[in-house]
Amino acid sequence: MSDWMVTRSASAGRRPRALSPLREHLRDTFWFAPTAAMAGVFVVWVGANLLDTAVVDALREDRDYETLDELLRFADDAKAVVSAVGSAMMTFIGVVFSISLVAVQMASGQFTPRVVRLFVRSRITKATFAVFLATFVLTLLVLTSFDTVDDPRAVTSVPLVQSVLTLCMVGLSLLLFVLYVNATLRLMRISHVIARIASESFRVAASMPVPVSGPDAAGLGPETAWVAHEGPAGVLRDVHIARLVRVARKHGVVLRLIPRIGDFVVPGMPVLAVHGGPVPPRRRLRHAISVGVERTYHQDLGFGLRQLSDIALRALSSAINDPTTAVQALDRIVQFLAALSRRPLDAALHRDRAGAVRLVQPVPGWTDLVDLGCTEVRLCAAESPQVSRRMLAGLDDLLLLAPPDRREPLLRHRELLRQAVDLAAPTPSDREFALRPDRQGIG
Repeated sequence: MSDWMVTRSASAGRRPRALSPLREHLRDTFWFAPTAAMAGVFVVWVGANLLDTAVVDALREDRDYETLDELLRFADDAKAVVSAVGSAMMTFIGVVFSISLVAVQMASGQFTPRVVRLFVRSRITKATFAVFLATFVLTLLVLTSFDTVDDPRAVTSVPLVQSVLTLCMVGLSLLLFVLYVNATLRLMRISHVIARIASESFRVAASMPVPVSGPDAAGLGPETAWVAHEGPAGVLRDVHIARLVRVARKHGVVLRLIPRIGDFVVPGMPVLAVHGGPVPPRRRLRHAISVGVERTYHQDLGFGLRQLSDIALRALSSAINDPTTAVQALDRIVQFLAALSRRPLDAALHRDRAGAVRLVQPVPGWTDLVDLGCTEVRLCAAESPQVSRRMLAGLDDLLLLAPPDRREPLLRHRELLRQAVDLAAPTPSDREFALRPDRQGIG
């Protein structure tokens, strides 16, 4: 109940943000942060170079050649340090990259290939690579600033500020390396991976608007046209909610998204239905639909459950045989379903500033979510008393939280699990033990 209240309070009154899809797409890439860091460090180097030039010019105007001579001696020592940093940084980058590849390979093989995106979206991983590459680029730029003359009267630049900046970047790189190793080790532990999946799932649920009343979805007006998908085939990743709401408000219509987020769409398939007016310009709608090669957390309410089910299924396979991991996944499945047990589902209604519904987005219903989280795990749980006991306890908890009209799928899965255990357990005592609810499985 507390999770539901947190989810509802976080989503109430939230308006779609125009840059939300772009931000999420950039989080799913690995090139943006390092590229931005290298471009940023170039700007910082230009400023540091101007400061160094200004310092030398001021000393020359004051004819303080003794201080300039000391700076030249400092520059000789700093050049050796910067050269060492530049050569070592590439080795450092190779070590970090190797650690990442090993961690990703182990996680995808042990859990599910879909958890690889957790490594791709990891902020500390991107920050580490970005700072490492930025430090390497900075060392190359600083090396070009060292003057070849030894006469204080003829020197034009002494990279004093640049050298200090390089040392600061080296210190930041070492700190991020420690944090990166710690974060990578955490992501290789199943409990932290499952917790990350659950937190992403709750973030999606919190971003979904809570319908104020149900009749809005039914009273959309007559359906006047369809808008077909014109791009490449792929998974519907998300839609630009703010843009679709603006277009619908401008033309006085209501748009209804036909496929759910996560569905596979092909060219020519209808993706939007127009209600109550003419079709808006298709070019405005075409760029509001994002299609990719895989599902993402953004706007996909069922993707977290899909990953948790995959982890539980792999843990229950004969190759791995790790029912404790399956129990941990069931803990989060029950937590997520409990948070949504009293939340209006089936459709997310997005409104304009006047409060009128402008976009109807289908989302999985309660039965869909329960089936997604329980069906496949239940089919494999009959031969594992630890998992069957945990699933029964979870279903019992959900029966206490869910309203009466949402208890049918829970009771159905409970009865099907009981029947499967009756067939799998060899003796009555084994059946009784496997059908005894236990939140820890076997403890």
